[in-house]
Amino acid sequence: METENRRLLIEGAKAFQIDMNKRMMEAFDLYLRELLKWNQKINLTAIRSEKGIVLKHFLDSLSVFPHLPKISSLLDIGSGAGFPGIPLKMIQPSLEVTLIDSVRKKVDFQRHIIRTLGLKGIDAIHGRIQDKEILRSLEGRFDGTIARAFSDLKTLLTLSFPFLKKGGTLLAMRGEEIEPLSLTEQSRYLLQKSVQFNLPFSPIKRSLLLFKKF
Repeated sequence: METENRRLLIEGAKAFQIDMNKRMMEAFDLYLRELLKWNQKINLTAIRSEKGIVLKHFLDSLSVFPHLPKISSLLDIGSGAGFPGIPLKMIQPSLEVTLIDSVRKKVDFQRHIIRTLGLKGIDAIHGRIQDKEILRSLEGRFDGTIARAFSDLKTLLTLSFPFLKKGGTLLAMRGEEIEPLSLTEQSRYLLQKSVQFNLPFSPIKRSLLLFKKF
């Protein structure tokens, strides 16, 4: 990782209450190199620069960290190349993480990174959360669900619901715009918090919505 991008990751992480130690930096550097290498052969992400990955994948994923203290098990829905679930696992090893994505090559990459980094207590599943078999095996198992790839908040709320324990939290990572919700959608959840922020050292705006399941 280039020196300037290392500084961006270290200083950016501090904005989210994370002190990056040498071991963490080595792990993120390895993740970055493997992502760039795989991306030359298969399309894992449209972001192909070191700085872009550090900012729009690593730091974007880590922005959730301050909101995880009561979550011990997390389902990452539509996890793509492992974001945000793998970076969150890297900085909070006690967090039990399940990644799920419908694209086989992305799940293959997730499993490669998990093996390469020697991460324990994290699984990568190929499939869709609408699949009946996946619903039966994972129903009601998680303190938290998270997604940043869903364009439709209403659909995310509906699909996430059965996987959460009662009182569990859905963390919806959004762009700048936040869609209004109907009373029907809100009746199954309590909107606990809505946070707007810029990614560190960037004009890129993000929002995070936290919903508690009744």
